[in-house]
Amino acid sequence: MNTNLFTLAIAEILIALTVSVSVLFLSFQILKKIFFKNISFAKDNLAFVIFSSGIIISIGFILSEIIPSISNIIRIAMNESDGIPFAQILKYSGLYLLIGFLIALVINAVTFLLFSVLTKSVNEFQEIKNNNTAVALLIAAILVAITMILKDSIALLMSSMMPFQEVTNFL
Repeated sequence: MNTNLFTLAIAEILIALTVSVSVLFLSFQILKKIFFKNISFAKDNLAFVIFSSGIIISIGFILSEIIPSISNIIRIAMNESDGIPFAQILKYSGLYLLIGFLIALVINAVTFLLFSVLTKSVNEFQEIKNNNTAVALLIAAILVAITMILKDSIALLMSSMMPFQEVTNFL
């Protein structure tokens, strides 16, 4: 058994679990406090559940591109002879999470803007508060679709910031 690979796999699982649960919990709490202060699951508001689910799925897609970047930083640190200081690993990890959070905010804002432009006579938040599941489902679908379309670009952006060693051109 390759103990280095096993250790790395366990570290990646723990990091992914910790980061994803923390980010999803924090995102959900922010969503509730900013947009839906008086809505709870106990009131049987299916529209809010659908809308929240779309945001959580979108964030999950974004995290699925960020977690591997954090894992790659750890791999690089383990494989380099000089090693990368722990502070630099934390710096890059924080940077990736910040970028992911900002991308999630932009995607959500663009989705709401797009939906508002498409349906000028509909107040999305009021409709969700009024348990209009059709509006919530449409917003969630647009949000997930936009996130899926941007998923590969997010991965490329994260890869572009990876601190790979410089390689000279021998040609």
